[in-house]
Amino acid sequence: MAKATRRKVAARALNLALQGGGAHGAFTWGVLDRLLEEPDLAFDGISGTSAGAMNGAVMVAGLAKGGNDGAREALEAFWRRVSEAGRFGPIQRTPLDRAAGNWNLDTSPGYLFFEQMTRMLSPYQFNPGNWHPLREILDQAIDFAALRDAPVKLYVSATNVRTGKNRNFDCTELTADVLLASACLPHVFQAVEIDGEAYWDGGFMGNPAIYPLIYECASSDVAIVQVNPIERDAVPTTAPEIVDRLNEISFNSTLMREMRAIAFVTRLIDEGRLDGDHYKRMNVHLIEAEAEMKGLGVSSKLNADWEFLTHLRDVGRTAAQAWLTTHRDDIGERSTVDLAEKFL
Repeated sequence: MAKATRRKVAARALNLALQGGGAHGAFTWGVLDRLLEEPDLAFDGISGTSAGAMNGAVMVAGLAKGGNDGAREALEAFWRRVSEAGRFGPIQRTPLDRAAGNWNLDTSPGYLFFEQMTRMLSPYQFNPGNWHPLREILDQAIDFAALRDAPVKLYVSATNVRTGKNRNFDCTELTADVLLASACLPHVFQAVEIDGEAYWDGGFMGNPAIYPLIYECASSDVAIVQVNPIERDAVPTTAPEIVDRLNEISFNSTLMREMRAIAFVTRLIDEGRLDGDHYKRMNVHLIEAEAEMKGLGVSSKLNADWEFLTHLRDVGRTAAQAWLTTHRDDIGERSTVDLAEKFL
């Protein structure tokens, strides 16, 4: 964590780390919507992956063109487009799913067919034209030119297929292809080629990446908006439950490694074994709603019902309000999550 940026920032300046998670990214929309209502809260940098990257790009472009209100409007418009695009698609919640009282798509014929097809065929076979439902939405929702001079730094993670390394694209490099690369699940979409290299979902190597917020941003506070539950109370026993848990563990692993590194450096600084003038002490915050998110299966990440998206938005707003009520005055002062207890 040496040689961190030292420029001045507002007293209540936050970096944001936004996880991916398909439709569950609507929870992050709600968190951002509530934070953007705070006139004395500033944003220094945002690091995002997959749906987190899309939320971040929409927010930053909205800030560049219309301030906080513009960002809020842009986020709502983006998620409305997502819902409209999925309204007449084959993957829909059935009456059985509704009767079960959940948001999953476990009995949806479209979802079940999609699951079987992706296990038997690669995206190069079942989607040879490489059609992507989000490309047009991203082109409509984001003014990529506005990102070049955006007031907030933005970093988007994607995984280089050849090297296995994470690449963080900044505001000057962002395109629809970069955002699609960050969300490219290899069993669903063909790898996205950028500058002669193929990329898959950034969640494999950074969900999201924290280190650009440490090295490239001035604020020492980073708020992680957690979409994927870290802990489960019971051992999964059914095939869908096992798949869900594998997905959660895989896409949380890189975040947990970075949190362990931050906890280690923080301890050394606090013990006086590292020079705090040369190593940056980070204040880490966590905005989450694990109790709610634990009830959502992996199939619900494809649920684009407006009712579901706005439900998650409201859950996100509530989680952000709870965090602000308890920890607003801790910004710039201290961490509000025990890294050792949560991640070690």
